[in-house]
Amino acid sequence: MTTFFPGKRGTAPRAAQRGVEESSLAKWTLIGIALVFCVGFLLLPLLNVFAQALAKGGAHYWRSLTEPDSRAAIRLTLMVAAICVPLNVLFGLAAAWAIAKFEFRGKPFLVTLIDLPFSVSPVVAGLMLVVLLGQQGFFGEWLAAHEIKIIFAVPGLVLATVFITFPFVARELIPVMQAAGTEQEEAALTLGASGWQTFWHVTLPSVKWGLIYGVILCNARAMGEFGAVSVVSGHIAGLTETMPLRVQALYEGATTATTAAAFAVASLLALLALLTLGVKSALEWRQARAERIAASGAGQR
Repeated sequence: MTTFFPGKRGTAPRAAQRGVEESSLAKWTLIGIALVFCVGFLLLPLLNVFAQALAKGGAHYWRSLTEPDSRAAIRLTLMVAAICVPLNVLFGLAAAWAIAKFEFRGKPFLVTLIDLPFSVSPVVAGLMLVVLLGQQGFFGEWLAAHEIKIIFAVPGLVLATVFITFPFVARELIPVMQAAGTEQEEAALTLGASGWQTFWHVTLPSVKWGLIYGVILCNARAMGEFGAVSVVSGHIAGLTETMPLRVQALYEGATTATTAAAFAVASLLALLALLTLGVKSALEWRQARAERIAASGAGQR
């Protein structure tokens, strides 16, 4: 039995609406806290990096970046990222497709393995590679007998970076593929498309934004990784020093010139990070715009 109260019609909806609305004081307090945090912990340190990098002038800044060991570190960082990102794209696509589209024994275990680098310290990951592939490691004698050098060489940097970064593409693709379902692939196969045609023309276009985001995140982490590569690199200047390791080596030089050079290399890393963030923001804006256009077109129909 429902009881009506004269003059109180609509009170419950208005009360519910007030329950999900915040006062202006609470809203601006939360916004202010967020801004103070972003400025104090993100913007100011970033500006300080560029200020320290340019403290000795533009000429010293340029010399710091074009110095042979720094140039070698930049080339090595870009090379390692160029190797690791495609490998992780292949792994991420295969793993996400298997997890999202099929049911099989060991599926939860595979998902756990994908998340493993998120829970293991990068330093521990690097130490694991040394224990397995180092000169005194489990496979050390066999590798030495075949004159294969992995630890304290470029292959070790690549393996360490691949291990640290391989969850990013898969973790971006798995929820997108699960949301997309299997109906489109089943329809394509029913119409006579091959497995490759189905993947290329149906599956891949439906997950392209998730794939792009995963690639961007993977690339950013690959270029900025420090802990794992620090363990397996041996810190050999000009040979196994990536940009983060070069920053550490220059900063530990304990002179004003090397400190400024360290900030110069760090500023280049920051610029690459900002470029990555800009690309990601532009893609998100483009995706949102495409969704708005699609929604407006559907509404007009």
